[in-house]
Order: sequence, then C-alpha cells, then structure tokens
Amino acid sequence: MNIKTEIDGIKFTLKEPYNFSFLKKYGTVFAVFDEQGSGNICFGVQNGSHRYFIKFAGAQLQNYNGSAEDIEFAIARLKASVQVYKDLSHPNLIRFISSEEAGDGYATIFDWENALGIEPVNSPDYLKFMNMPTEHKQRAFNDILSFHAHVAAKGYVAIDFYDGNFLYDYENTKAIVCDIDFYQKAPYIGNMGLWGHDAFISPEEQSTTAVMDEITTVYTMGATAFSLFAHRNRTLEKWTLTPALYEVAQKAVSNERSERQQSVVQFMNEWNKAL
Repeated sequence: MNIKTEIDGIKFTLKEPYNFSFLKKYGTVFAVFDEQGSGNICFGVQNGSHRYFIKFAGAQLQNYNGSAEDIEFAIARLKASVQVYKDLSHPNLIRFISSEEAGDGYATIFDWENALGIEPVNSPDYLKFMNMPTEHKQRAFNDILSFHAHVAAKGYVAIDFYDGNFLYDYENTKAIVCDIDFYQKAPYIGNMGLWGHDAFISPEEQSTTAVMDEITTVYTMGATAFSLFAHRNRTLEKWTLTPALYEVAQKAVSNERSERQQSVVQFMNEWNKAL
C-alpha cells in the first residue's frame, strides 16, 4: 500500500509514513525525488538564497523492496559513501557538505546544482542534452573524463556509473558528476557493479570473483562515449564523431581487459590525439 505524503506543499509517495521533521533546520522543501530504486529518497531544500540536495535512507519507499534488512543495507551504504565523497572531492563532482543520523535513518547533505540530468532516455531532458551542439557534449565528456582520471589517481574504481550519474549545467556549460555512492577502492572484487546499467557494465562487473580496477573505469568511460555520441549504440553507423574517435571508444569497451587502454589518462591521451 502506498501512502500519499506532503511536505511544504510538495506531494510524494511512501509505503509507510515517516517523520522528516529533521529537514526543517535546512529550510523549505521545494522538490522531492521519491522513485529511486536505491533505497534513498532525495529532497531539494531552500534556506534563503542557498539550496541543498539531501539524500536520505531509512524510509519505506515505493520502488524499494523495503524489508528491514534492505533498509539497513541502504543506510549502511549511504554512510559508507561519505568517505567516498570526501576522498574524491573535485570541481566536477557535486559538493558534499555534511551528513547526520536523522531519526531511524541517515542523511547526506550536498550543495544543490542548477543543472539537469539526462535520464530517462528519450525524456525531454535527455533530448535537450543530446540535441546540443557537438562541441558542448564533447566538453561535458571531458569534464567526466577529468573527474575519472582523478578517481583513478585516488585509487578508486568507478562502479555503477552511467549517463544518469551526471548533471548538465547549461548556464556554465559543464557536467557535474553525482551519485558515486558505489565507487570502491581498487582493486575491488564483488558484485556491486550489477547495480549499474547494462550498457555500462563491464564483463568483470558481472562476476563475483573478477577484479575491478582502473581498467574497469576505462570501460565505463568508453561506454559513456557511446552514450553521448551514439545514443548507447556501438555501431559506426550511429556514431556522430570521427571514425578515429570511434576506434578509441571501441578499444575502451573491449571484453578483453588487455585490449583496452590501461589507464584513464591513456584513454584521454588517445581521445585528444584523435580529435
């Protein structure tokens, strides 16, 4: 059963009522994102001229399994993500401010970005982004690459990154990476990557015993290139850039790890040379 809920005039749906009174100290809620399958509900909150993005785990959400064990897992995962955001702080990453225990759950607080996501595919926001001039999309891709070179330099692997994990700031023409909760210290072994989108999951992420590392992140960057410049299609016919750039991206998504670029920096160097 779904419960209709309202905060500051903004309506949303839960499986069970929950007390979100802790939000009041941050200001007035102006947006709610209640349809995620991650176990988190997110809020846009305004206090004077400042806006916050608040991610919360602990409530029974309509698109989450919702058992006590599932909710505890969501809370633990959100807590663990705090160190990830601290370690990977970067101009192209949403800015982490703080975190806190809130009621029976946990909240992480970020600066609000005046930017739009591009998911789901074929939504108005997706079409707006994909119809931008190519040079703007190339600049956005460079922002994503720059951040992930930083991720690799910090000893992390990008897990669960796909084209829904960045926002685009149209005013400043830049991409802002968000939702890096699953990123792990490399090398990582496990099945965490199965949370990602099929078009972005490398072969090693589909195994519970394979190593995930910077070469995995290279695959993710290649998949991102195909998303931005070929609508996730991997044929040359759908590719909107040069054949030379296609070859760089195709190399990155090889099923054989040894055939990919062996670092994000190598991928960037080959990409920029092909430009």
